Amino acid sequence: MTTLKGLIEVLKAKRQPGDSLVFVYGNFNILHPGHVRLLQFAKSNGTLLLVGVTPDGAPGTSIEAEMRVESIRAVGVVDFAFILEDSPLEVIKTLKPDVVAKGKEHESRHNPERSILESYGGRLLFNSGEMRFTDLGVIDRQYAAGAPETHFNFDPAFLKRHGYATADVLALLGRLKGLRVAVIGDLIIDEYVDCEPLGMSQEDPTLVVSPISSHMFVGGSGIVAAHCAGLGAKVDYISVAHEGPLWDFAQTKLTSYGVHLNLLNDRSRPTTLKKRYRAHNKTLLRVSELRQYAIEQKLQDAIYDRIAVLMPDLDALLFSDFNYGCLPTELVLRIVELAKRHNVRLAADSQASSQYSDISRFRGMDIITPTEREARLAVKDSNSGLVELAERLRLAADAQTVLVTLGAEGLLIHAPRYDQLRTDRLAAMNPRPRDVAGAGDTLFSSVTLSLCAGADIWLSSYLASAAAACQVSKIGNTPITIGEIAEVLS
Repeated sequence: MTTLKGLIEVLKAKRQPGDSLVFVYGNFNILHPGHVRLLQFAKSNGTLLLVGVTPDGAPGTSIEAEMRVESIRAVGVVDFAFILEDSPLEVIKTLKPDVVAKGKEHESRHNPERSILESYGGRLLFNSGEMRFTDLGVIDRQYAAGAPETHFNFDPAFLKRHGYATADVLALLGRLKGLRVAVIGDLIIDEYVDCEPLGMSQEDPTLVVSPISSHMFVGGSGIVAAHCAGLGAKVDYISVAHEGPLWDFAQTKLTSYGVHLNLLNDRSRPTTLKKRYRAHNKTLLRVSELRQYAIEQKLQDAIYDRIAVLMPDLDALLFSDFNYGCLPTELVLRIVELAKRHNVRLAADSQASSQYSDISRFRGMDIITPTEREARLAVKDSNSGLVELAERLRLAADAQTVLVTLGAEGLLIHAPRYDQLRTDRLAAMNPRPRDVAGAGDTLFSSVTLSLCAGADIWLSSYLASAAAACQVSKIGNTPITIGEIAEVLS
């Protein structure tokens, strides 16, 4: 579509009620940053951005019109680009855009568009865009799918110590496909707001920033379910949310990840939203919109009924608890009792980032994966060494295996029921993480699936650590995949 006539037909089909049109026109011989800034400004003042390119032979043109149109279409903010067969004034009369945007240098000149726009209430805006010191291209690449190039520190000595090689880890990846699992827990939506730092306020000692772009991700127990699906499992996900835009976002995203959803509408609370304001790869501030009280009994019964239907066919059940009320202790006890009757493997993770948690309330798990802080909170012990701490927690929670995550220091594996080697440590495999959010969720998902596939805790932990290393090399929570892990291990 390169003509006005074709554009009119497309707009009839695609323009929604309330959509505003912004029109920009020019030669655009060489698309330079000044053009891009103008187009970004234009887009910020409407819904659909239309760009008209002057035809071949017009004054000042030196590049074929079709090539100039293709260049304009490559700019992400442009919705439609076409060749001006008629004068720009005729286009304005025909399309009646809400806004016409021109460069700031035109403001003091004669602008014949003004009288046409004023006749129907349109606006003529002048701006050349803003110079930024934050590269939008870099921001976009941060959120691109797939693990970027980075240096991983694998530990072949750990594998050798337990009688394995890298080939065994790769073989284990292939055995994860087809496992049947369910994930229950708190759904969270994560929003990353990238900002341009403007400086320090003169009124008070406060950093001033200007938002540039925003990216949203499924988080909480939702990303745990997505990780399981990305590793090849068949996943049923049960949680609560409030019907609305965030509910719709979660439904769309999780379905695209291959997760089967069982979302229950909780009208008493908003869907949990966590915003991170970031600049130059650093988080400046986190803002959470949430409630932390237990869900009502009616919703607890509905969750139990749904998991009861799934339980006979499950290989594993994962409790992904963020302590926002989706998993009251009474509900957990009922579900655990049911799972034990069906010999379903049980795993739990209870996070205490900015909230209180007690992982020990998830009793009888095959594996629990607390941070050191979460482990100390559970047994009220701030002094014991890590091995003693892990054993105290294992006894308190009646768990078979405890994996204590230590951030940059790696992972402590405490598995006294497997063999004579009761405890071992695995170093962190990514020494330069870009975003540590979600590392624990990735490890929790992958170690549970690996155990379900028949691997012992040592091989399972190695694969899970590799998966977490891949995850923290990306910005934002996106599902880990078998391909990503296999690529870095190979």
